[in-house]
Amino acid sequence: MEPGERGATRIADRVVAKIASQAAREALRGGGAADAGADTGADGGADSGADAGEVALADVVGARPYAVAAVRGGVARVRVSVELGYPSDIGAHCGAVRRQVIERVGEMTGMEVPEVAVTVERLHVPRWERPERRARRGRDRVR
Repeated sequence: MEPGERGATRIADRVVAKIASQAAREALRGGGAADAGADTGADGGADSGADAGEVALADVVGARPYAVAAVRGGVARVRVSVELGYPSDIGAHCGAVRRQVIERVGEMTGMEVPEVAVTVERLHVPRWERPERRARRGRDRVR
């Protein structure tokens, strides 16, 4: 059978969204803001200058990036929602997510990704323990 007579492969929107979600998670786990454009290996967070809290943020159950994709022909448009630690360089994190999504979706599906919209849904502020709260938890607690 000639190649022109064969059927076409169609990659579903939800498959592209799943790839984009995983790519965003890789970018956040690898300290993507600090090593933007660099390979996101397993040691990317430790040596990249990213804060340990930011790197660990990708492992928080509720912090998993969520993506939606719309595929038309060989073009995918993607929207990704993420949660970030605060304070952090929000623009750099979003840029790293955008670059990683474009790269991974492109290499895994062969699609062009001209648009990746990154939305920051929530900023996680570290909990500072106030001295008065610490006293209530321990033996100094009045009963």
